[in-house]
Amino acid sequence: MCKKTIVLGVIGSDCHAVGNKILDKFYSDAGFNVINLGVMVSQDEFIDSAIETGAEAILVSSLYGHGEIDCMGFRERCTERGLEDIVLHVGGNLVVGKMDKAHIVEKFKDMGYDRVYTPDVDLQICLEELRADLKC
Repeated sequence: MCKKTIVLGVIGSDCHAVGNKILDKFYSDAGFNVINLGVMVSQDEFIDSAIETGAEAILVSSLYGHGEIDCMGFRERCTERGLEDIVLHVGGNLVVGKMDKAHIVEKFKDMGYDRVYTPDVDLQICLEELRADLKC
């Protein structure tokens, strides 16, 4: 089991809590120390929590389609606050309207996210990639 600390939450004005709770249980059962910030979390709240807990990854969720706006500049903000090496994953319904997956992944990787997941991803893949990114 991987005992590393991760910070999890739903970014921006998004109040979708169900998926957040599922992710919390999933990663906790996998052995991670999950710091779940809940819903409607600002970029700085994610960063503050990561700094305070020594987290090695931040997992950002967004389901209401405005993830692109809420996530913009997050990697740069992490770097400004001294978290230039933190692993950043983002997932959910990240954009408004229909857009192919490859374009969404490219867009968010260009924004500095290490992994980008659309709503249909198998959580086991997310877990394996998080373990690989954290070397555990």
